[in-house]
Amino acid sequence: MKILFVHQNCPGQFKYLAPRLAALPGNEVVFITRPGKPELPGVRKLEYTPARTPAASTHRYLRLMEEGVLNGQSVANVATGLRGKGFRPDLIVAHVGWGEALYLKSVWPGVPLLGYFEWYYRAFGSDVDFDRPPSLDDVCRINTRNGLHLLNLEMADWGLTPTRWQLQQHPAEFQQKLSVIHDGVDTERIKPDPQVTGRLKEGLNLKAGDEVITYVARNLEPYRGFPQFMRASALILKRRPNAQILVVGGDGASYGKPAGDGQTYRQQMLAELGAELDLSRIHFLGHVKYDVFLRVLQLSAAHIYLTFPFVLSWSMLEAMAAGCLVIGSSTAPVEEVIKNGQNGLLVNFFSPEEIAECVDQVLEHPTHMAHLRSAARQTILDHYALESCLQQQIQLILMLARGEKVRQIARNVEHPARAAVR
Repeated sequence: MKILFVHQNCPGQFKYLAPRLAALPGNEVVFITRPGKPELPGVRKLEYTPARTPAASTHRYLRLMEEGVLNGQSVANVATGLRGKGFRPDLIVAHVGWGEALYLKSVWPGVPLLGYFEWYYRAFGSDVDFDRPPSLDDVCRINTRNGLHLLNLEMADWGLTPTRWQLQQHPAEFQQKLSVIHDGVDTERIKPDPQVTGRLKEGLNLKAGDEVITYVARNLEPYRGFPQFMRASALILKRRPNAQILVVGGDGASYGKPAGDGQTYRQQMLAELGAELDLSRIHFLGHVKYDVFLRVLQLSAAHIYLTFPFVLSWSMLEAMAAGCLVIGSSTAPVEEVIKNGQNGLLVNFFSPEEIAECVDQVLEHPTHMAHLRSAARQTILDHYALESCLQQQIQLILMLARGEKVRQIARNVEHPARAAVR
C-alpha cells in the first residue's frame, strides 16, 4: 500500500503512525512537509515552500485563507511531480489546518483523503470568550477563519480528531464523518520511576519524594494558564519552605496574542509579582530535551496543568502516564480525562488561591493521594495507550484505502480513545 502524509511540521501528530505504516511489508510511505523537518525511519520526505506569504493588502480576516491557498498550491505542485514519476497513493493522510491538502484530490482523483481535524473555531462557548466577551470584530474574524476548515470538512472522505471535546466544536452535520481516536501515549517509555534523581541545572539536585511542583507548556502564555500558575506559585513558595518549582516551556506565544510591549508573559509576571516570588526556588528550564522532560515529570510531587477550553496538550496525558498527581483546571477537555478525586484533582482556572490550596493538600498527604497517581496512569493505559490508538488508526486507514464504507464508531463520552473502528 502507498500512503502519502502531509503536515507542515513533520511529524506532528503522525510521529508514530507514519513510521509504523512504513515498517509494514509492502508499504511505501511519503511525507510532504516544510523544509528542515526531521527524517522518519522508512519514510521518504519531500519538501514544499509556498511561492510567497499572504499579501499585505489582503483583508486580515482572509490572510489565513490566502496562506492556506498558497500552501495548497505548493503541495499540489510537489504532488504533481510525484504523480509524474508514477506514484499514486492508496490513501492521503493530512493535517488540514493549514490548507496543504486543499488540491490533492484534484491531483489524484478518486484517492481517499483522511483529514486530521484539530480545531474548529467558535466565537462562543470555548476559548475565544473564556476570559472576556468577544467583540463584533472577533466574532466576524472567527467565523471567516472557519471558511478554510469548512472546505476541508467537505473535501475529506473521513476525519480524525483526538478528543470528544474537539469533535463537538465541529458543525453537527460534519461530526458523523469524524472518528475520535487519540494520537496515543507511549506508556512503555513514559512511566513512573520511584528512584529518579535529577541534576537539572547547576546547584539543583532533586530526587523522588522531594516537594517538587511542575508545570509544562510549549510556551508560557495565558492559554495555558501561565499567569494564574505564577500567582499560585508565589503563594505555594510562601507556604512551603522546602518546595521547588520546575517550569518547562518557551517564551513565545503558540496561541492567542503575544504579550506586547516587547515583553514576554514571563517578564510580565515577574514584574507583577516582584518580591512576592522567591526566585531561588522557581526554575525556568525553557525548552528541554525529551528525556529531561520525562525526568521532570517523574520527579513531580504535584503537576499543575491549566488550559482555556481548547486543544488538550499531550503533556497532560504524558504526566498522567508518568504517574503524576495532576492538578488540572476544571475546563474542557481536561474534564473529559480527569475525574476529580478519582484520577487527579480539578481546580478553578481563575483561582490561584484554590490552586495553591490544592498543592498544599497533595504535599501534606502524599500517601493518601497515592491512589490518584496509580489511577491516572491506569486511565492512560486503558484509554490512550499508543498501541491501542495506533491499531484504531490503522484499522480506519485500511478501511478507507480498500474503499470500504466506514461505519460510525461508538464514541465513549468519558474516554474517547476507547473508541474503535468496528
